[in-house]
Amino acid sequence: NAVYLLFISSPCVGCLGDTQFCFRFRRSAGRKVSLCCFLDQLDRDLPVYLKKDPAYYYGYVYFRQVRDKSLKRGYFQKSLVLISKLPYVHLFRTMLKQIAPEYFEKSEAFLEAVCSDVDHWPPPVPGEILHLPIMGIIMKLRIPTYRDKPGTAPIVQNMLQADAQISMALPTVHEVDLFRCFCPVFSHIQMLWELVLLGEPLVVMAPSPSESSETVLALVSCISPLKYCSDFRPYFTIHDSEFKEYTTRTQAPPSVILGVTNPFFAKTLQHWPHIIRIGDIHLPGEVPKQVKVKKLKNLKTLDSKPGVYTSYKPYLNKDEEIIKQLQKGVQQKRPTEAQSVILRRYFLELTESFIIPLERYVASLMPLQKCISPWKSPPQLRQFSQDDFMKTLEKAGPQLTSGLKGDWIGLYRHFLKSPNFDGWFRSRQKEITQKLEALHLEALCNENLVFWSQKHTEVETVDLVLKLKNKLLQADREQLPVKTDTLKKLQAHINDIILALPDDLQDILLKTGTT
Repeated sequence: NAVYLLFISSPCVGCLGDTQFCFRFRRSAGRKVSLCCFLDQLDRDLPVYLKKDPAYYYGYVYFRQVRDKSLKRGYFQKSLVLISKLPYVHLFRTMLKQIAPEYFEKSEAFLEAVCSDVDHWPPPVPGEILHLPIMGIIMKLRIPTYRDKPGTAPIVQNMLQADAQISMALPTVHEVDLFRCFCPVFSHIQMLWELVLLGEPLVVMAPSPSESSETVLALVSCISPLKYCSDFRPYFTIHDSEFKEYTTRTQAPPSVILGVTNPFFAKTLQHWPHIIRIGDIHLPGEVPKQVKVKKLKNLKTLDSKPGVYTSYKPYLNKDEEIIKQLQKGVQQKRPTEAQSVILRRYFLELTESFIIPLERYVASLMPLQKCISPWKSPPQLRQFSQDDFMKTLEKAGPQLTSGLKGDWIGLYRHFLKSPNFDGWFRSRQKEITQKLEALHLEALCNENLVFWSQKHTEVETVDLVLKLKNKLLQADREQLPVKTDTLKKLQAHINDIILALPDDLQDILLKTGTT
């Protein structure tokens, strides 16, 4: 069904010429996935919001539509589509913009030459400056790492290559033009941030796939560095496999963000609790007319006036300062890139103020290092208690880093029931469990294991060797945060213990890999 997403669902005058957009679709159930260990290893160095989701693919589209009376539909349509597991929206958009127009004018041989260039690209290693050749142009970029301080990114400089090839520096691989997307609704950005944070069902009704997909991607990114853990579809059509699942009225709408353009959805999704209806996105030199919050019963068709149709009442008081700052920027003709930087910093500070108390509380659930014994299994993270967490907010809540007033407690209670909390907590739980496993390995290395083996039976010693080998395999498989020296030291312990055993056992244990 993904093939239907390659084309705009119905010819429209507004989409004449060239259009770029993206869509996201679920991988077919039962289909085997070819796992690349190297790419999985790279994935571990990425910020959580850029990690690939094995259940989904992205489709990046460059679509051309021109009038042609000789054709039955009256239009000539053609798309060039790049399918990837990677959410590098800006990178692939830039790439398609370079190659698609030329491809439409030339033969398949041109596309083969493009593929040949891509075959020579280096691995997408986070943190490194990458040089990606594409039909005579070198794209220079840097993929972020989880070590980067949120909201900062080293600037990739433009320069002329030695062989006179043109160099194009990409300031980002994944970010969209945040201000352009939120321009019609920036007086409601705080409410939209809450809706995304809480994983509320949300529909974006837009005049074109370009505006639909960019707005959905902007919404998903507004809670960064928190990962949006529910499904989102930048461009959703009636041909999507999940159409019936997501539009049924027999159950509550799912925790999904949908971007749509087909007027049919105005009626089909009328029961959804939050709908953003946007018109054509423009950036005039004056403050754009802001859409109003309206009741859902007023939404009849896609021809309804732009607005945010919802009955939702925000938990936090409106931040007038950010709205004034953005309005002033428009009046002073501040570049949209600068406006986006201001908006992104605002969202980042808001999200961090919200998440820091949770981080602090979860850190307190981690057992003390003195509780880790080499002769016992690593201790577990203590259970998350909603009541205990709420008690910490009085002295160590978001008021320490944010001046915003409102019902923070209510916002936290709602968030703790959301898919975003579940995803965040599972991720933190995994990180802490791996940290405890790493500390347990270090504790084992600091013991005199050969002396221990001399005091125990051969059966107990063999059991210890097998467990230690499994520990080494686990450290490699899960990429535990352990120093290389620690792993070497543990391997040396294993070898010393084996060499102290009878020859027949030595032969068996040296050949045994473990599970």
